Amino acid sequence: MQNEIYDEKNGLTYMLCGDYYLPELALTDIEPTYGKYGMLRKSYLQEHRKAKYQILLLQGKLVEHLNQIDAEARDREEQLVKQMMEKEGITEELKRQDNMEWTRRMNTL
Repeated sequence: MQNEIYDEKNGLTYMLCGDYYLPELALTDIEPTYGKYGMLRKSYLQEHRKAKYQILLLQGKLVEHLNQIDAEARDREEQLVKQMMEKEGITEELKRQDNMEWTRRMNTL
């Protein structure tokens, strides 16, 4: 029997321990820096895409995936807010002239 087996289908390496092959799992060095959107994605994967969640978790790519999703969503949100501000005529000049009006308009976005 081989001491080590690599499964190309799921990308995991299995080591022989007694009569069983157990997956070699290691913690990743990637820090979880995701926020609201990363947590929402994690909840979605856990509830609706359980297999994908397990695959990402076992391959050690879950944190990287959640960080990426969170960064992309925050960039998109920032881009959309800028576009809506331009469309509604909300400027820094308005902020200096009439702070309360600027706040009211920003809250309606």
